Amino acid sequence: MQHSSPHSGPHTAIAASVAAMMPAAREELARLVAFRSVADPEQFPPSECQAAARWVADALRGEGFTDVRLLDTPDGTQSVYGLLPGPQGAPTVLLYAHYDVQPPLDEDAWTSPPFTLTERAGRWYGRGAADCKGGVLMHLLALRALRAAGGVPVTVKVIVEGSEEQGTGGLERYAEQHPELLTADTIVIGDSGNVRAGQPTVTAVLRGMAMVRVRVDTLEGNLHSGAFGGAAPDALAALIRILDSLRTADGSTSVDGLDSSGVWPGTPYADEAFREDAAVLEGVELIGSGTVADRLWARPAVTVLGIDCPPVVGATPSVQASAGALVSLRVPPGVDAGDAARLLADHLRARAPWGARVSVDPAGEGQGFLADTTSPAYTAMADAMRAAYEGAEMAVVGQGGSIPLTATLAGLYPEAEILLIGLSDAAARIHAVDESVDPRELERMAVAEALFVLGYADQRAEAPRA
Repeated sequence: MQHSSPHSGPHTAIAASVAAMMPAAREELARLVAFRSVADPEQFPPSECQAAARWVADALRGEGFTDVRLLDTPDGTQSVYGLLPGPQGAPTVLLYAHYDVQPPLDEDAWTSPPFTLTERAGRWYGRGAADCKGGVLMHLLALRALRAAGGVPVTVKVIVEGSEEQGTGGLERYAEQHPELLTADTIVIGDSGNVRAGQPTVTAVLRGMAMVRVRVDTLEGNLHSGAFGGAAPDALAALIRILDSLRTADGSTSVDGLDSSGVWPGTPYADEAFREDAAVLEGVELIGSGTVADRLWARPAVTVLGIDCPPVVGATPSVQASAGALVSLRVPPGVDAGDAARLLADHLRARAPWGARVSVDPAGEGQGFLADTTSPAYTAMADAMRAAYEGAEMAVVGQGGSIPLTATLAGLYPEAEILLIGLSDAAARIHAVDESVDPRELERMAVAEALFVLGYADQRAEAPRA
């Protein structure tokens, strides 16, 4: 039996309004994707991020936001803040997204240019289309639809971060220094996604994250491998041994002192579905123990993100004097990311062979998050998603990725309800080559967000006063 929505009338008007705005939204997303807003000055000029921030600020001003600011955060990047006052006594809803993106990796490997929004087979391709410039458009479409349907019934704050992908913590530190700025009754983090296109989803768990740079030194300089190889300690070989110690034989993460036995109590994730979603090659085994959901959402996971060593092309016959790597460790909620980083650093140093010198430096950190899915805002979101997705029930899942600001906001505003939604799906390939978004998800999620705001406002208005 299909459930009815308490907002069947508004749903029709809002859905029609969002549908009519989609062609213009595509053009806006194309302009936003065109900014090469990777928050790493070693890869792209900071002016690209600054231009993207100005675009977001102008978009908020165009929607009637009365207080729009470019916030200079402690990591040298800019976040965009906007305030849209609502009716007297109305609750405040904070909407979050980020305009910075992951680097495009090998631009030649993209089917179409990464910073040119391109439509193929019903999807829109481009870096940031799903993560998370599409999230910016989702918020704008929802607000526009509410205005067209009679007005926004809540006070809205918008915060669009400029360095989420780099994990350098600028906005977290700014929020801690200005705790009054982002206060809200409920917070919608628009940087998550649906388990698959057509299945509305909220994310109840985010893993925390610790990144470190490890460097191994064994010699004063490189040596000829023919003359010295076999006795001279090879820094690259030492690094490989150290990194290999981070996994057991079955691929489970193994960091000294870090619990790896967590169990996921929620919606399961079938092995075959994961294999398909992750495009695992035929005959290649999944790694780790426990269920897929355990491994993704309840246990730590280590990943070697990059290694500094000579590339194959142009390599010389040398014993390497130095080698380095960037290592990421994801941890489940309840595990302090700082403690995990210290355990990881201690493990890397303890595993050095041959007396190799090992240095470990922090490169980023973010705490995990566990939502209260019994809160009233989740009921309002379930109703909204059911209406926007023609009766589909909202799934509640975990996410292996990290959104560091979420834990900061939860700590600053413990009474606020926090929901994580977004545009990504299993085919989105965020952080990879050929990232894309399904425009139907942008449309339906914008409708869902608008209906959520209506439902949440009604819910708060009907709640008994203390």
